[in-house]
Amino acid sequence: MGFDEAAAIESFWQARQRGEFFPAGWFDRLTAEQAYRIQLGLIARRCAAGERHIGWKVGLTAKPIQEQFGFDEPVFGCLLETRPSGHVFRRDELIGPGFENELCLRVNRPLAGAINMAEARAAVERVHPALEIIETRGDFRGQLPLALADNAQQKTVILGDPVPPGDLALDEVTVSVAINGETVATGQGASVLGNPLASVVWLARKLSAFGRGIRSGDLIMTGSFTRQFPITPGDRIRAEFAGIGTVESGMAL
Repeated sequence: MGFDEAAAIESFWQARQRGEFFPAGWFDRLTAEQAYRIQLGLIARRCAAGERHIGWKVGLTAKPIQEQFGFDEPVFGCLLETRPSGHVFRRDELIGPGFENELCLRVNRPLAGAINMAEARAAVERVHPALEIIETRGDFRGQLPLALADNAQQKTVILGDPVPPGDLALDEVTVSVAINGETVATGQGASVLGNPLASVVWLARKLSAFGRGIRSGDLIMTGSFTRQFPITPGDRIRAEFAGIGTVESGMAL
């Protein structure tokens, strides 16, 4: 029996209304391509209901995070909102929350298909220090296609103040990550596919398979410099990107 995309989107949409993000009836049934098509269909419905698609995330880009989740290629998801640096979440606001430290790029021209690194760099207008706030709403490792259908763990993005790209060598940017004042990780931009701009190249090519492209004005979360960390009540999170700036968030007790 073939894949009925419209029926699958409807099934996932109805499950979502019940608070079921990884519907059990779909376990072990989807390819990654089918899951992406469901993801994009669900995003279209969410936007029709009032949300706004403002960009993209590229995930599983650094070797430590690929090893953490047992996957060997990047994935994409959609961004629907941002919050400013310093935002503190309520204790009960998030589902199985965690965070990743990333550079978020805003582009000022469309990008689609087989672009190169120079084209990606020329399109970058601003660089934000950023945190991706993720939710583990199901078995990410065991049911990765369902995680992709559920927008690849994306919840929201915390943005610090932007800087112009100038002569920044994004692969050489370093980050120091602290939780409650204690450094828990350090990383470098080269861990993100060799250069965070490579995430833009990968994304433009990958989206073309779905008849999509990066739009002028889109934000692109390029991938975590380090592994993913959980968030627990009372945590205060800080990521300091050398030469770019600092971004902070946390969760109330």
